Amino acid sequence: MQQPVITVSTLDLDRLEALLENIDSKAFPAAGQLARELDRAEVAEPADMPAGVVTMNSRVRFAADNGEIREYTLVYPKDMNGNPDRLSVLAPVGAALLGLSVGQTIEWPMPDGATLRLTVHEVIWQPEAAGELHR
Repeated sequence: MQQPVITVSTLDLDRLEALLENIDSKAFPAAGQLARELDRAEVAEPADMPAGVVTMNSRVRFAADNGEIREYTLVYPKDMNGNPDRLSVLAPVGAALLGLSVGQTIEWPMPDGATLRLTVHEVIWQPEAAGELHR
C-alpha cells in the first residue's frame, strides 16, 4: 500500500524537528519513523491548514485494523500528564496519525514487527480550525 499524502503545519514541523533533535531514538522507536514522515510531508501555514487534517493538539477519532474505534488528543510528550485521553506523537500510533486527513488510511510498522492499519474517521477538534494558530 502506498502511504497517503500527509500535511503538517509550519509550526508543528518546527516544534517536532526541535523535539526530534533532542530525543534518544532508542527510547522512542517511533522517532525515526516520525522524522521520515516529516521529510515527506506537505507543509502549510497554520492559517491555511484544512480542517480535516490531524495536527498537534487535535482531537481525532480513528479505527485500528481490528475495527476498534478510538479517540485521542494528539500531544507532545511533555503534555501527556498521565491523561489516558492523550496520545503522544512519539508513540507509534501518534506518529502514524500526524498529518492524515479524514478518510485516509495508513499502514504503520510497529516495534514488534507487526503492521498496524489506521483509518481517520473524524477530526473532532483542530486548533487551527478553531483559530488557535500559535497554541
